[in-house]
Amino acid sequence: MSVAEKRFAAETPSSSPAEPAPAKVPEQGHLHETGVVASSVYAHGVRIADIPVEEAGAWARKDGHVVWIGLLEPDADLLRRVQQQFNLHPLAVEDATNAHQRPKLEQYGDALFVVARTAQLVDKRIAFGETHIFVGNGYIVSVRHGASTSYRTVRQHWETCPTSLAKGEDFILYAILDFIVDNYMPVLEAIHEEVEEIEDKVLAKPMIRDDIERLYMLRRDLLRLRNAAAPLVDVCQRLANASVPQVRPTLAPMFRDVTDHVRTVQEKIDSLREVLAFAFEVSLLIGQGQENAITKKLASWAAILAVPTAVAGIYGMNFKNMPELELQFGYHTVLVLIVISCTVLYWRFRKNGWL
Repeated sequence: MSVAEKRFAAETPSSSPAEPAPAKVPEQGHLHETGVVASSVYAHGVRIADIPVEEAGAWARKDGHVVWIGLLEPDADLLRRVQQQFNLHPLAVEDATNAHQRPKLEQYGDALFVVARTAQLVDKRIAFGETHIFVGNGYIVSVRHGASTSYRTVRQHWETCPTSLAKGEDFILYAILDFIVDNYMPVLEAIHEEVEEIEDKVLAKPMIRDDIERLYMLRRDLLRLRNAAAPLVDVCQRLANASVPQVRPTLAPMFRDVTDHVRTVQEKIDSLREVLAFAFEVSLLIGQGQENAITKKLASWAAILAVPTAVAGIYGMNFKNMPELELQFGYHTVLVLIVISCTVLYWRFRKNGWL
């Protein structure tokens, strides 16, 4: 009998051996190793023991027991040991090792393999990660890579509600997927606030190069987030259908709810990308309008200055037979005509809105 089995036997009331003790068992840190965030066994929704990986398969084969293992960027040796415990498919294990997969749902015999993309905001950029989930009879294994929030929150939350957790490994799969999708929203909310600031800035003055670069990066990150979230619609729809035997029909509404959340994320992403596109277009229009206004002003002043330039050019040619040069008030007359001409031009341009 293993250490965890002995402890389970000691904590289970003798009058009802099928029912686990309601008290929460403290975590046993010595059972954990590098790469293993948590490795616990549940009976009727109550965590009864923290177990080493080598005992996981035996516990998963017990009726009414579910083993939930959480791994963080495990090495190949650790994944191989987990594979041996649950007889995981080699192709799924290879995908979980490489960690460069698109969101998908694969069925290998009596086990499911689900890939979901995670997202976090790091230094005003969206950082992406992956979660690979193995689901089979009596076990669920989550493998996290890259930027991702720990699923310890999910575990702790549902451990306070054994009735829900007692539904089994397919309910845990729902809880993880729902948590992943919900974590998209804080990222979008932070970007939404920045988009509103960009909108206000665009109306105040044209964008400079740094603003345009930031706008471009936001649109690109939002597109990547959409590509990460959109395939989950198909994944959750398949999980909600009766064609997946590992998921009970009673949980179909929960996966449909996750599908609705993903669609909400998609709509919000599309809305933010459209706003950013409009902001860029408005900035271009404002910039072009200001350039046109400057061009009109320069053209107007050039036309006004052309009058004295032309007159001075004519009388500066130094021809001998120029009768106007002999007039007593010729100089004053020319100045008056220049001033009048320039004044009329200025008035016309000002009236047309060029000055």
